[in-house]
Amino acid sequence: MADPWPERAPRGIDTSRPNVSRVYDFMLGGKDNYEADRQMALRALELAPDAPEAARANREFLGRVVRFLAARAGLRQFLDLGSGLPTRDNVHEIAQSAAPGSRVVYVDHDPIVLVHGRALLAVNEATTVVEADVRDPDAVLDDPETRRLIDFGEPVGLLMFGVLHHLADHEDPAGIAARLMARLPAGSHLAVSHFYDPGPAHPEASAQGYAAEKLFNETLGTGRWRTREEILACFDGLELLEPGLVPLPEWRPDPGDLARPGLSGQTLAGAVARKPQ
Repeated sequence: MADPWPERAPRGIDTSRPNVSRVYDFMLGGKDNYEADRQMALRALELAPDAPEAARANREFLGRVVRFLAARAGLRQFLDLGSGLPTRDNVHEIAQSAAPGSRVVYVDHDPIVLVHGRALLAVNEATTVVEADVRDPDAVLDDPETRRLIDFGEPVGLLMFGVLHHLADHEDPAGIAARLMARLPAGSHLAVSHFYDPGPAHPEASAQGYAAEKLFNETLGTGRWRTREEILACFDGLELLEPGLVPLPEWRPDPGDLARPGLSGQTLAGAVARKPQ
């Protein structure tokens, strides 16, 4: 039987080991993944059967946040860190639909993400892809392509969807978020989605997260399920917007969302906050 996913990787891309972006792509039903990614995803599904729903909840959260920031908060420039593989309804498409002329800088250090992203954005002058590591905030913000599109005198939407949970505790994810926001002006917003450990109040979900964290670290070398207090530390000094830090489907849901509050997408929590004057 023919392989429904032919293994055609761009030159220089290692497909023998699973990759975070490609596993996420598989969970979303994409085609930019390979056998190692699918095997890792299937193992994850044994531990967390709702993983595809969580992935969809993350994309829907992204859409609601970007539409809010562009249409209601008045932001016209966005930094999407750890942007991952392009899919439907990307940040630039949502922002530019809500507010024509919006500028978007995607940042990633995954070679396959850079290949696909640059191909997608070759004809969009208001959007670019920067190769940098979120663990080096100055490299992100001082890159010539970032500075070409981002005016640091105006508010910025800093998007960190599904990225901080791939940083270990010793890499200080809250400190990285603080360093980035420190260089952005008042009125800028930080949006975060993060693997969520609900703690003793929900022992089954907490145990599932622990098992998934163990699998992620064994196969991908990354992945951290954090508590409410640990995630909220990323917003220190910022003004949390209602409804605060909640499971993704509960953040200002839209009627057409597939991930429904209380029913799906509980693996991740998210919030949006504003930098005060």
